[in-house]
Amino acid sequence: MTSTRVSDLATAFESEPDTLVGMYRRMRLIRQFEDRASRLYRNNEIPGFLHLSIGQEASAVGACWPLDDRDVITSTHRGHGHCIAKGIDVEGMFAELMGKETGTCRGRGGSMHIADPRRGVFGTNGIVAAGVPIAVGAATAAQLRGDGGVALAFFGDGAVAQGMFHEAANLASVWQLPVIFFCENNKYAEFSPSATQTRASLADRAPGYAMDFHQVDGNDVVAVADLVARLAGDLRAGAGPVLVEAETYRWHGHYEGDPLKYRDPGELAEWKERDPLIRLAGRLRELGEDPAAVDESVEAEIDAAVQKARAASQPSPETLHHFVGVPREPVPEPADAAGEAFRTMDAVHRAIEHELETDDSVFLAGIDVGAGGNVFGLTRGLAGKYPGRVRDTPISESAVIGAAVGAAMAGLRPIVEVMYFDFIGVCLDQLMNQAAKLRFMTGGAVSLPMVVRTQFGAGKSSGSQHSQSLEALLAHIPGLTVVMPSTPADTYGLLRAAIRDPNPVVFVENRLMYGRKGPQPPASHLVPLGKAAVRRTGTDVTLVSYSKLVHDCADVAEELAAEGISVELIDLRTIAPLDTETVLRSLAKTGRLVVAHQAVGEFGVGAELAAVAVREGFWTLDAPVIRLGAERTPAPYSPSLERVWLPSKETIAAAVREAAAA
Repeated sequence: MTSTRVSDLATAFESEPDTLVGMYRRMRLIRQFEDRASRLYRNNEIPGFLHLSIGQEASAVGACWPLDDRDVITSTHRGHGHCIAKGIDVEGMFAELMGKETGTCRGRGGSMHIADPRRGVFGTNGIVAAGVPIAVGAATAAQLRGDGGVALAFFGDGAVAQGMFHEAANLASVWQLPVIFFCENNKYAEFSPSATQTRASLADRAPGYAMDFHQVDGNDVVAVADLVARLAGDLRAGAGPVLVEAETYRWHGHYEGDPLKYRDPGELAEWKERDPLIRLAGRLRELGEDPAAVDESVEAEIDAAVQKARAASQPSPETLHHFVGVPREPVPEPADAAGEAFRTMDAVHRAIEHELETDDSVFLAGIDVGAGGNVFGLTRGLAGKYPGRVRDTPISESAVIGAAVGAAMAGLRPIVEVMYFDFIGVCLDQLMNQAAKLRFMTGGAVSLPMVVRTQFGAGKSSGSQHSQSLEALLAHIPGLTVVMPSTPADTYGLLRAAIRDPNPVVFVENRLMYGRKGPQPPASHLVPLGKAAVRRTGTDVTLVSYSKLVHDCADVAEELAAEGISVELIDLRTIAPLDTETVLRSLAKTGRLVVAHQAVGEFGVGAELAAVAVREGFWTLDAPVIRLGAERTPAPYSPSLERVWLPSKETIAAAVREAAAA
């Protein structure tokens, strides 16, 4: 591994006056954009938060100058300069900051969430370090396509303390991805000096990731551009990831309005003497170029952009629900499967294999899914059959999900595995704040066709951290689809539908059903997402469930039929979006509703269906809605406690009898 200090490297661009003028113009455009944004904010023309990068223009322009249309950047909450450097127009950005419909993201993103995937800008980001694993995903897409693309992840010195940074850097190194990790060290992590945040420098850290390290004067645009041009060339030729630290300084506070009590005014004055624009302007004058004309042209462009943004309309209230997800193409309910018996685990394997075989944009990644074939053997043999497209990962859930986000934004269809449903909490940011929101925050400019497979299975003493049914947590997040099948045929058809879907889907299997057998459907079998199935018709009570508990409910319905109670059994299959239409139609017939699931009862799917029944089915209700769920405790380990913790056939039957008798 090498570690270098790069300074005053003017070899590639020093003798190109037109290039230097272009760099100066882009830097001046950033400076004037940020200065005007500051004034607009003080005048209450920009709502929300505003984080400016005045003083850091050279690192942004220098890093983006060698990049082309194949290449992707991810950014930070201080990302206006990066966006402009990569080519986003300032008129749309001003409109975005003002929350206008003509904004870069139609007013849905704002200052911290500007993105334009069409220009390779995969987003500024309000979550520190969250863009780093997304860049790793974009680099994965470039590697799989072999198109020579490079990803560059901007992050600040404060992000180095985040686990997502470590996970992403390690994963990129393991996979030898074409990505530049570009740290803009502006000396402060929010209000805190860098020295108080970490004891190890980036130069010290780089060997731990088996990466080369380069340090560069971030206020010298030519030095930065020369370094990145050289590194990008190496990456396009097959080199692995690299870590760059650009030393620079932000003139303004962490946010506009920051009183800056933590900073010595003399420090700012010292850095202003190293103003990157003044330095480049001096070089231009030495070459006989006058930057004054550029300054005037940029000022006129900024003035015109602000006036157009001011005149633009706010988004119409009727468009509030636009861009939450990509509208789905209707899929008809398939005929019942009638083939020879196969297991749920076979359904998972065959669905993934079918999509790998028929769509080159599909790839599979996760802990031990490759050589190990998955902890339950579900993906055994796929790595050998699809080399490079079935990938083992480190135990780094945030990096894995973040990489899926970036790869999906780049046009691939990743299937990534989180080994246990309980581990969703480890990577929740990438699901909740990235995958679920990016289409909305970009004003519909991007889709996220990705599947997160996971599994749960209470009832076998797996304990509190390997038994949880957390679907309500994910269903509460707009933009996520949550699927929980109960049969082998539905597992196959729903998983294929999820992989083909343009939206992020969390696909939850029950490991206790992996050996369960059922009729095999044809290879073309697709089951519509968001549609429940009526498993048994009845007239007295509507019983709703999903996943493994459906089978207990079916046994209860059969038992109660002998008592003269006719149960209509509904299998939700998809938790979000919830098929309330099927439930309400059944309720209109039976007048009684019981909901049973293995998740904790409070605030769960049963509570939601009860609210729907009371609001939309009130006049058809003949009895109170009853909901059954796990008791409000963590999952117990002892079998004697776990038996009373979970709903049982006896408690389900008692609830149905109670409803029928009311």
